[in-house]
Amino acid sequence: MIRPNFLTTADRLELLSCVKRQREDYGVARRANALSLLNDGMSCAQIAKVLFLDDDTVRSWHKQYLAEDWEAVAYDGWKGGQSRMTIAHEADLSEWLEERFCRSTAQIRAYMGAKFNIHYSHSGCIKLLARLGFEYRKPKALPRVADVEKQAAFIAFHTNLLNNLPADEAVDFSDAVHPEYQSKPSHGWARKGSNPAIQTTSGRVNIHGALNLETFDAPFVEPTTVDGVSSVQLLAKIEARNPDKRIIHVIWDNAPYHKGPNVRAFLSRKNCRIHLIQLPPYCPHLNPIERLWAVMHSHVTHNRHYPTQKHFANPILNFMREVVPKKWRNFRDQVTDNFRIISHRNVRVVLYGPVTV
Repeated sequence: MIRPNFLTTADRLELLSCVKRQREDYGVARRANALSLLNDGMSCAQIAKVLFLDDDTVRSWHKQYLAEDWEAVAYDGWKGGQSRMTIAHEADLSEWLEERFCRSTAQIRAYMGAKFNIHYSHSGCIKLLARLGFEYRKPKALPRVADVEKQAAFIAFHTNLLNNLPADEAVDFSDAVHPEYQSKPSHGWARKGSNPAIQTTSGRVNIHGALNLETFDAPFVEPTTVDGVSSVQLLAKIEARNPDKRIIHVIWDNAPYHKGPNVRAFLSRKNCRIHLIQLPPYCPHLNPIERLWAVMHSHVTHNRHYPTQKHFANPILNFMREVVPKKWRNFRDQVTDNFRIISHRNVRVVLYGPVTV
């Protein structure tokens, strides 16, 4: 029979600390737990039953502690066995995995069984994959973007345009936004366990707007539908807001209504001062007004609930009419033309489909 209270005060505190540390190695924590319970008076058989061990294992740990010390008991010299996969097998498996995206170890184990006649358990396969440098992760969504060359060409064009812009010309970026009358949950600090929630609604507001980064003038219209008519209304408002400009360069995307008959008729007018510039396809990141829309959402829609659509629309319109003209310096650093090129070159694009062995 093993007598209790055999641990020194220092070792007892160290063992209790090992048991409570969440990041402690599982094997070390089990040994610390067993010795602590043994020190408190439980028998080897009782501890073995509680911890699902053999009672001789508990006795061996106690014997080792008395003969050496806790450090000796805590040391795990086990290094694992020889892998059943040869180096050639592992290289083959790695190459096979690089060419596809397996969502389950079942697919991988089936391949190893068919190709190498080697069969792994689920947990064994996970350990093998970790050793080979693979991890279980979710691919991130990649938006469609224009060619890198087209993005670079536009950025160079825009830089040259601004650097050589005469005093009687201006540059406006334009786009439409459709804030939904629906509360947008967003991250924030809350007391743990408080389960914060906001009510949801439905509906939306349409805004067709423009932005001059030099003056932060932001003309906009509130159409029922964003189309060629609203595009012309916006262009007319941009002209009216710039009476001293000979040419106003308006940069916007390739939406069909931006190139439709209404817009073409407006541009064909005598003395029309609007010069349209199309963004490269799939490049909203090259339009600074998108950043203004993000600021608007953070001010108006994130984590806010409005009882009616009118209550929802008024703060949005107030943001455009009052906040932008008067307080634009507060978020000037967030709405810039500090463009960057988005490329898929540094990612592995996953092509989903049946995984063949």
